[in-house]
Amino acid sequence: MIAPLWIWLVFIFVFGCCVGSFLNVVIYRLPRDKSIVKPPSACPACGRHIRFYDNIPLISWLLLGGKCRFCKAKISPQYFIIELLTGLLFTLLFYLYFHLQIRAGIESFLTGGWLMFLVHVSLLSAFIAASAIDLKLWVIPVTICWFVAAVGILGSAIAGYIIEPEIIRANLLLPTTTTFLLKEVTVASLAVGAAVGLAIALFLLEKGIIKRSYDSDVPQNPAPQERNQEEQFNDRAEMVKEILFLLPIIICAVAAYWIAKIPAVNSWCLNVSQIPLIAGLTGSLFGYFVGCAVVWATRILGTFAFGREAMGLGDVHLMGAAGAVIGPFFVVLAFFIAPFFGLTWALLQMISQKTRQIPYGPFLSLAVFTVIILHDWIFRYFAVVFYH
Repeated sequence: MIAPLWIWLVFIFVFGCCVGSFLNVVIYRLPRDKSIVKPPSACPACGRHIRFYDNIPLISWLLLGGKCRFCKAKISPQYFIIELLTGLLFTLLFYLYFHLQIRAGIESFLTGGWLMFLVHVSLLSAFIAASAIDLKLWVIPVTICWFVAAVGILGSAIAGYIIEPEIIRANLLLPTTTTFLLKEVTVASLAVGAAVGLAIALFLLEKGIIKRSYDSDVPQNPAPQERNQEEQFNDRAEMVKEILFLLPIIICAVAAYWIAKIPAVNSWCLNVSQIPLIAGLTGSLFGYFVGCAVVWATRILGTFAFGREAMGLGDVHLMGAAGAVIGPFFVVLAFFIAPFFGLTWALLQMISQKTRQIPYGPFLSLAVFTVIILHDWIFRYFAVVFYH
């Protein structure tokens, strides 16, 4: 590195704290359908605009004693915690990636590592905001998930022009058509077919040919306990609506898979799937659909089995976004790691004799973070399992 490590760490920490300050804006405004851009930050109690010197991450909260300068209303510790947590996570990830070098294939921040770092901290930042909102309101705004998915797809698409494609494939730095079990043509064809099917499903939904599940005036499809008492849904019937929405995606994906098996088409698809842009784009899309699928299947099957809504659509979008960043294999693994965090929380509740329930989004987010940190160890272990 050009500068000493400590300078990098200080810069990354400050940068992370500034991002955390913005996340506090997102956490407060997004669920209230307010713009996250304007107006400037103001005290919720007295409405006075917060001056720039009262809006310095970490420092201002401490100097003000956690109170508004004007009306002395209490400022939630959440603001300080989110800023500190984001700064620490950014710094930890930078230290692990570029000093301890826990990710093979990344030589330094300036030689391409910056792209993967930015993609991963974008995911972690968005999941911090999503988890905070989920903890407070039992809802995950889908716009946060769409942002992460877009970052993952874009980052994977351009990665091959910043980092050597062979290095990306060999170390699974970002999603690509290379996977443990599926051929490149299979991954690309399934991703393209599913994307076409999604476009058809959204068109049918927009035209009213298929119906939206849990269609009501309550935004973001909240948890059952948050719904209006007058709204009664047959949960199994609502899952039928979701299956109808998914049918075009499944049909188009299967059709694309079989079309790609035609020798002439297969040869063409193989050549196209080697192009870095296409490999990254379709690999990330495939990860997105796999992430959505594993949660959506659990949601539908669980609802049919128990007669009540199992998991939320926000969780579907959350894991779809994760899949677009970490790829299909690792997002499935994260999904199966998440219950261990849930069990740990339940055990702590039993020990402390408290019964506070929390939504599943934070557990999924913790599992995704765990997979990101342990990526290379997991990769080496399963490479041996699958290839030897």
